[in-house]
Amino acid sequence: MGRIFYSVAGEGRGHATRVRTVVEELRQEHEVVLLAPHVAFEFLDDIYHDSDDVEVRRIPGLQFCYNGRRVSYFSSIRQSVPYLRQLPELVNSMERMLRDEQPDLIITDFEPALPRAAKRLGLPFLSFDHQHFLTSFDLSSLPLPLWLKAQSIALSINLFYSGQRETIVSSFFTPPLRRGCGNVTSVGVMLRRELQQAIPHDERHLLVYLRRFAPPRLMDALRRCGRDVVIYGLGELPREGNLRYFEVNETGFIDDLINCHALISNAGNQLVGEALSLKKPVLAIPEEGNFEQSVNAHFLAQTGYGVGHDAASLTDKHLKQFLEQVPEIRERIDPSQVIGNSAALDAIRRYLPIPTNTMSDEVVRVA
Repeated sequence: MGRIFYSVAGEGRGHATRVRTVVEELRQEHEVVLLAPHVAFEFLDDIYHDSDDVEVRRIPGLQFCYNGRRVSYFSSIRQSVPYLRQLPELVNSMERMLRDEQPDLIITDFEPALPRAAKRLGLPFLSFDHQHFLTSFDLSSLPLPLWLKAQSIALSINLFYSGQRETIVSSFFTPPLRRGCGNVTSVGVMLRRELQQAIPHDERHLLVYLRRFAPPRLMDALRRCGRDVVIYGLGELPREGNLRYFEVNETGFIDDLINCHALISNAGNQLVGEALSLKKPVLAIPEEGNFEQSVNAHFLAQTGYGVGHDAASLTDKHLKQFLEQVPEIRERIDPSQVIGNSAALDAIRRYLPIPTNTMSDEVVRVA
C-alpha cells in the first residue's frame, strides 16, 4: 500500500469531480491525502469526512472573479494578490508536511503550492489536469484570435508549476500532441462510477447547467422550446412554465444527465465529456470572457459531437436548429473516444508501489 498526496484547484466542480474519480480507484489499494480549497474542498470533504483511507485538508487557493456575467481576468489577478503573498509560507508548510509524512506519490490538478514544495525537496510529481492542453496539444485548427490568445496564455501555464515527471492531460478532445511532448499522456475525461455503469435513456427533457448566471437570450429560448427543461446551477427557484430549477445535487443531476434528451451547459471540459460518454449531444455556451471554455466549444463543434454558441447572440432559431440536429449528432458520438479512466490510471500506477495483495497474487500464479 502506498500513500498519495493529491492537490486540486478550487475553481468549479470539474477539478474536484476528476479527482474524486481517480481517488475512488486508488483508495482500494492506497491511502490518499487530498489538499483542496474553496468549492473543491467542500465537495470532497462532504464525501470523505468519515473515511479511514482518504483525508481531505483545506488549503488556500485561487478563484475567478466576475464582472456581471463575464469572467474578469483583471479582477481575478487583483484578487489573487493576498494568495500570492502567502504562497511562500504555504509552500514552506507543505515542504515540512512532505518531509514529515513521506508520501510515495505526489499529484497535482493545477494547484501551484504542492508541486513547488515537491520540487524543492527533489521529489517527483505528476500533473493531471485539463489546462495543460494549452502547452501540449496542436491547436493550429483554432480561429486566429483564439490561437493567438492560446499562445499567450500557454506561456503562463508554467508559472503555476513546472518540472513534473509526467503530464496527464484529461480532455474530451484529443488533437495531436506538439513536438517535444514526449512526457505527455493524453486521455479522455474521468467518468464517475455511476456514469460508467449507467444505461442512458431519452426521457425527452433538456438538462441545463449554468454557473452563477442565466443568459437572458438563452432563458427566453428555453421558455419557448416546447420541452420540459431541468435547470441546475441557479439555485432552487419556483417552477416557471416548462422550466424547473434545482439546487446542485449530485444524485439528482446524474439521474437527469443519464435520462435527458440533450445537455445545454457552460463549456466545462468535465461535464461536456460526461455527457458525450452517454451519447448526449451538447450545446455548449462558454462563459463570457472564459477563454478555456471558448476553446472547448470550438473543439466540441469540430468533433461533430455538439454545437458551441456564445450567449449574447443565441436565439430561438439557434436552439431549434440544435434540437433538430440532436438525432444526427447522437449517431456520430463515439463514447470510447472520450472516456479516459483506464489510460489515466495506468499512467498513475506506473509511479506507485505494487499493492501487497497484488504481489501475493503474482507469486501464486508464478508458483
